[in-house]
Amino acid sequence: MSITKAHIGVLMGGTSAEREISLKTGKAIYAALRRRGYQASTIDVDASLPWVLKKKKIDVAFLALHGPGGEDGTVQGMLDVLGIPYTGSGVRASAVGMDKSMTKALVEREGVPVAVGMCLQKGEKIGPPKKLKWPLVVKPVDQGSTVGVSIVYNLAQWKTALRRAWRQGSAVLAESYIDGREIAVSVLDGKALPTVEILAPEGFYDFAAKYIKSETRYLCPAPLTKRQDRQVKEWAVRSYQALGCKGAARVDFRINVAGRPFFLEINTIPGMTERSLLPMAAAQARISYEALTERILKSAFKRKPLG
Repeated sequence: MSITKAHIGVLMGGTSAEREISLKTGKAIYAALRRRGYQASTIDVDASLPWVLKKKKIDVAFLALHGPGGEDGTVQGMLDVLGIPYTGSGVRASAVGMDKSMTKALVEREGVPVAVGMCLQKGEKIGPPKKLKWPLVVKPVDQGSTVGVSIVYNLAQWKTALRRAWRQGSAVLAESYIDGREIAVSVLDGKALPTVEILAPEGFYDFAAKYIKSETRYLCPAPLTKRQDRQVKEWAVRSYQALGCKGAARVDFRINVAGRPFFLEINTIPGMTERSLLPMAAAQARISYEALTERILKSAFKRKPLG
């Protein structure tokens, strides 16, 4: 089927903690597709999704979902079974990318430096990890947008941070905090876009800093040395390839005070709101929001079945 004649379903919302951000992303994508002349509909995802797709006669799905259920391979697997092409990464890359611990192990095997950490299962009686340097970052293994993340400076905060993270899932990742700079590298069709440095008002790029606080500043391209810029871009692409990602993804790094970058995580469905990093990096590369949306859409037609 010709892409220009396809009925595109923009899948958004869902039930994860990132629902509101997903709705914003989906609405922005829908508007861009309509400006480009595509036939598109928005779909707020719930358990009736298979029937809605059939009723609306959707030919291709543009995934604007974030978090568990939408970014972890679940929806991707269902679309594979239904034979509906979709944007972004396939089942395997989505499932692995949603698991921060598994992703770290995979990219580290490919030679990408990662933060020192350990995975903790819910219900375990666990004292503060002795092998990690304080302060610590405690976060759910399978959440995005910094949901459930805490920076722990002392023993009194340890159990509180674990309880907060475990409210979001059954496994938690504890890592030594990397003091330094926050850098994001978006990858589009296997090529790195310009880097972005995030300057959060309190030094912590949490949910509020990402989506609420207007004081958060962004530098694009990030003021890195040539070597740092080359390294983070190379490692972002290597991570993207290690997982088998498709379309667009975003890889986050911290550069420590000694100037050395460390991989934090990968996002297989990056945000596309007016404050999101992927459109910002694309704009620096002279790719308009509409053109970016169209390029991601075309990734759906490059996928092999059950990818």
